[in-house]
Amino acid sequence: MKFNFQHGQEAGSPAPATDGTDIAASAATFKDQVANALAIDQGLPRFLYELAVRLPAEPDIQALCVWLYEPVRQATRPHVPLGRLPGKLRNGTGFPLEDSIAARVWQEQQPLMINTKAETRFPGFARDLLEAGIESFCGVPLMIANHRIGVLGLASTKADAFCHFKLQFMQRASDAAGLPGSLPDGASPLDHDRDRNKRTFYLEEQVRPEDRFEDIIGRSAMIHAVFDQVRIVAPTDSTVLILGETGTGKELIARAIHHRSSRSNRALVKVNCAAIPSGLLESELFGHERGAFTGAIARKIGRFELANGGTLFLDEIGDIPRELQPKLLRMLQEQEFERLGSTQTTRVDVRIVAATSRALPQMVANREFRSDLYYRLNVFPLRLPALRERPEDIPLLVRHFVDVCAGRMNKQVERVSKEAMAVLLAHPWAGNVRELQNFIERAVILSPGKVLRPPLAELQQSLDGLDAPGQWAAPRALTLKDAERDHIFQALAETNWVVGGPKGAAARLGLKRTTLLSKMERLGISRAQA
Repeated sequence: MKFNFQHGQEAGSPAPATDGTDIAASAATFKDQVANALAIDQGLPRFLYELAVRLPAEPDIQALCVWLYEPVRQATRPHVPLGRLPGKLRNGTGFPLEDSIAARVWQEQQPLMINTKAETRFPGFARDLLEAGIESFCGVPLMIANHRIGVLGLASTKADAFCHFKLQFMQRASDAAGLPGSLPDGASPLDHDRDRNKRTFYLEEQVRPEDRFEDIIGRSAMIHAVFDQVRIVAPTDSTVLILGETGTGKELIARAIHHRSSRSNRALVKVNCAAIPSGLLESELFGHERGAFTGAIARKIGRFELANGGTLFLDEIGDIPRELQPKLLRMLQEQEFERLGSTQTTRVDVRIVAATSRALPQMVANREFRSDLYYRLNVFPLRLPALRERPEDIPLLVRHFVDVCAGRMNKQVERVSKEAMAVLLAHPWAGNVRELQNFIERAVILSPGKVLRPPLAELQQSLDGLDAPGQWAAPRALTLKDAERDHIFQALAETNWVVGGPKGAAARLGLKRTTLLSKMERLGISRAQA
């Protein structure tokens, strides 16, 4: 199938033909999403569907239709696969070849663009379009296997949508082996294309609107189940606990929940509990008064106050220190807290979305995480699948990341070998979507031409360092003495080597001051080692 798309200069006039070099120049304006040939014997419904989903998602195009030529009636009959057009087009009324825009395009085999407000050659057609809110229209000749079959119509609510709209001649690239005369006896072009696709896998996975949910891409059943859960819980104010391995897109899901909630016009405040030292996390979350501790030279507003009326995203909630968990629990239950160094209670209205890559139930069993806080967070658990659990999304993600990275680097990477895609599909992707994204970016950097050249040897090297999907090889087991020493050393470092007192290392470890000093002496721990 080929579309005789060409660049138009003025509305209402045919556009001059362009050569193949214009395709590269206008790739950013009109991406080649119709590169795959379609066989005529696929049937009209399949053809219309493929046309609708393969045309670029141009924001200026609100509708498209296809006029197919009917030799018996000497007319072109419209079919509308996408968008809203006047009833005359929708009810299947045929236009005689001697008096319509479709007839002009059919006979001259040149694109024709009109402004419906100023059009005088086809006043009835223009009037019908204008009544439907269409202000500009473009007719393009449509051919399959070098045979004229009809006309493609593109409609827009913008008056000048097609004046500077670049439409290119597109068809499946042909070579000597692809000419009909060179096919074996009894073989069809479709059979030949199928054989060629066994050798090379083209980046044909298109990101359709139904594959994109907010900023998340996927069409597998597992990821769509997550989308459905987000749609259900987002309008509520319930606490959401997002579970999943690192790199699965937990922050994107939190952002989608916020955007689809009634709080979307207020702030989404994000805190990574693992990225802030435990001694500073309380001040970061709840704020502090001037003079609350050494270095507190001014009042600081915490993240809960900043998120008042909106949503607070607590990433890596499993890393929050145990001594801070009761205060967080009270905040979740009562929506109130006190800043450090203050006796005044502050009330806020904040929705909590938490996320973790750790096994909270196991942490509760190990007494590393309070059970009452876990149950308070676990109102609506939402588990994100690992990338290896939805391999059918990998080709789609590869295409998306290639497009994004190539566009940013001003490159044209259009296809990937079938062998490379097979390796990408088989890899366990311990870092999930984040690892895939970074790998594809590196591959685009290394690709000099239109074929993606991923460094597949790196995947095997990283695989050699894995025990199981998603987990690095376990380090050497520590002795009990080493573990105790490291634990005490960490507590001392977090308290700035303050041993006694309510906020000292002994209190944090649940020991008496004298007991801790005895252990430090036995284990050879001194501040000189800090």
